[in-house]
Amino acid sequence: MKKEILVLAYSGGLDTSYSLKKLSQEGYEIHAVSVNTGGFSKDEIETTEAKAYQMGAFIYKNINALEKFYKKIIKYLLFGNVLKNNTYPLSVSAERVIQAIEIVNYAKKVGAKYIAHGSTGAGNDQVRFDLVFQVKAPKIKIITLIRDNQLSREDEIDYLKSYGIYIPWEKAKYSINKGLWGTSVGGSETLTSYLPLPNSAYPSQLKEKKSIKIELQFEKGELLGINGTNSDSVTLIQQLQKIAEKYAIGRDIHIGDTIIGIKGRVGFEAAAPLILIKAHHLLEKHTLSKWQQFQKEQLASFYGMQLHEGQYLDPVMRDIEAFMERSQERVTGTVFVQLHPYRFELLGIDSPFDLMQAEYGSYGEMNKGWTADEAKGFIKLASNSTKIYQHLKTKK
Repeated sequence: MKKEILVLAYSGGLDTSYSLKKLSQEGYEIHAVSVNTGGFSKDEIETTEAKAYQMGAFIYKNINALEKFYKKIIKYLLFGNVLKNNTYPLSVSAERVIQAIEIVNYAKKVGAKYIAHGSTGAGNDQVRFDLVFQVKAPKIKIITLIRDNQLSREDEIDYLKSYGIYIPWEKAKYSINKGLWGTSVGGSETLTSYLPLPNSAYPSQLKEKKSIKIELQFEKGELLGINGTNSDSVTLIQQLQKIAEKYAIGRDIHIGDTIIGIKGRVGFEAAAPLILIKAHHLLEKHTLSKWQQFQKEQLASFYGMQLHEGQYLDPVMRDIEAFMERSQERVTGTVFVQLHPYRFELLGIDSPFDLMQAEYGSYGEMNKGWTADEAKGFIKLASNSTKIYQHLKTKK
């Protein structure tokens, strides 16, 4: 009798390896699927594939979703200058959404009756995966062995050993999740409210001490080139990361509210995302009107929160993306940036749409586009509403 197909979101870690072995013993035809959003090298893909077949996979599939990740999510995080709690560029949460979408698309393609993932019951990822699966494939049953059985690492290791699988599963001192839009770093320090991560915990170490200047070319809000050399945005983000990580730029610790209602603390390094967000924002401050910037900040904050909480498929997200897209019509030009050890500096911009036009006046200097009497009249009218209020207040 033909086995029923089960698609497992497979990372190659302990939880998904246990799930793969356990479910294969229960008679499913397991399709172990990894989604590459920037965290897999060629060697890592080959290692993960070999491990998947050792655990009992019928098929191993690695889906390259880098381009989709950029076009569907990262582009709008950049347009919105999204930093959760003004700190975190949503590195991991953004990845999980696109990974879940690719997993469920694959499951529907192969006619799977089941989807499984290795999330625990104490984190955000369980919500992100389940939400996407339930919305896009409500008839496919979700299996989560680690969450449902509250398994410890020791339980999982002992089970694998019982099948003669002795792959070393020692828990690394620091958990690292690398992707196109940043790398998260978790350790014992991030479980406290006061300990910083040591320098050694970050994957990228300081290798370059001599400051350099770089030029970032944007066209309609998207990164078009670095130092005058054009390429696609994914390649340019990767190139910028390679340049900036040598300066150990982009390190920080984020503290925020998890979807399940508890506070969470995580370290991260995101050199390219932070440089791009700040450079893009500077260009916008020169090329967008006051009210464009104001409205975009409100919508971008909401967009980031919804994405973080797994609500990417809500139609309001497409509405906000349409606004973001339209807002970028004039966000074109070059941003000049200087890289130093552990930090970067925004030097200025050059844009054909720069709203700093000297013929209308220079701030703090001489007025050219209006007379002194016109300025006085404007100020008098601008004070009217407050003047009336204060008059009545003193009368009372």
